Amino acid sequence: MKNLKTYLLVMLILVTGIVKAQTALGNPPLLSLEAFAAKLNDAKNAQILDARSAEEFAQNHIKGAINVDAKAADYQQRLDALQKDKPTFVYSIANGRSAALSRELRAKGFKDVEELPGGLANWIGSGHPIISTTKKGFSLSKAQFIELTGSSQLVLVDFGSRYCGACKKLVPVLDSLKAETGFTPKIISIEVYDNTALARELKVNVLPTLVLYQNKKEVWKKQGFSSVAQVEAAVNGVKTGLASTK
Repeated sequence: MKNLKTYLLVMLILVTGIVKAQTALGNPPLLSLEAFAAKLNDAKNAQILDARSAEEFAQNHIKGAINVDAKAADYQQRLDALQKDKPTFVYSIANGRSAALSRELRAKGFKDVEELPGGLANWIGSGHPIISTTKKGFSLSKAQFIELTGSSQLVLVDFGSRYCGACKKLVPVLDSLKAETGFTPKIISIEVYDNTALARELKVNVLPTLVLYQNKKEVWKKQGFSSVAQVEAAVNGVKTGLASTK
């Protein structure tokens, strides 16, 4: 019950942050994930736009989506082919590229533009379906993942993606921890794009997410960026029996 309350509080803080960021940038508040999914399901002739790179799109995407990458040579051509009076749903891995595309669409006169809250990471982690081309041999089963969490007494798992800007900022933190002689947890990085089924099963819906396991049991979890000090404090808390999921 305590972990559930903490999870709900974290999600409330994240959603509130997204709403404030969207408002500051001139975008209207986002729908909840449930409302977005319901509206998408009920929409007729919907335009679903994936604002990520072509490489990301090829690996996984929402069914019916088309790739509209701002860095692609045919970007304007793809925008011109869209219809302004059709309901338009936009997403990226989080809410960076999708927010920029949504603003541009509204500026061009698109009447109904909705942005996926929390991006594709939230969509996948919350159990919604995607089209994936990831080969089974490259993805972990839950049983294999559990074995990994028991490969050392303490295991720190980094759920992220090579395409995620916030995840890239975490890399120097993890590298610094690996270099510390007194840092005992084994660090394992999981590429979520290659492990969408696992992310869905574990309900990993924010990238990056760090999870600390002790003898295969989750003892600490943090969504978003974490500093060296925060991770060290969590590990020390586990060692002294004071850690909690947050």
